[in-house]
Amino acid sequence: MPFDREYYRRYYYDPRTAVATRAEMRARARLIAACVQHLGLPVRRILEAGCGTGLLRAELRRLLPRADYTALEASEYLCRRYGWRHGHIEELRTRTPFDLVVCYDVLQYLDGVRAARALRNFARLTRGALYFSALTRGDFARNCDRERTDAGVHLRSARWYRTRLARHFREAGLGLWLRRGAPLTLWELESQ
Repeated sequence: MPFDREYYRRYYYDPRTAVATRAEMRARARLIAACVQHLGLPVRRILEAGCGTGLLRAELRRLLPRADYTALEASEYLCRRYGWRHGHIEELRTRTPFDLVVCYDVLQYLDGVRAARALRNFARLTRGALYFSALTRGDFARNCDRERTDAGVHLRSARWYRTRLARHFREAGLGLWLRRGAPLTLWELESQ
């Protein structure tokens, strides 16, 4: 799929057809920041993998002001327009892991091999917490607005994602996953 100007006009820029609003994304950023602050995770480095048009960026930077923010994007169009780092999450390598990795609604665009590779790569890239969401088969059937949702994706079960993430992360709920071995405490009823 070409993630070009027309794709982003349809799913992001046109308020009549956009898949998410700025208000929704600000609320999501507040949720992510509140969760990592509640856990006591000092966030100095953030990676947003598949940052798109940057709807989470400003609010996360405001709420976590001490963090350096890396915006990774596969769309050459968006990288030219916004100056994001061009790359693919399944291939990214860094010397130093990130305290917080955010990957919101990206992996459904990758085939099974590339999506599984990306999930494994999260373990290398994440020191503390991962915020992860992807459109699942169940969400497509029951939860999303099909008029505003791109159906040209690889739909998988939530279990497919959870099984792979659980190898390296503990699920905290609401999309937040904690890197196994990270010195973060979750009370029993706060986690899945």
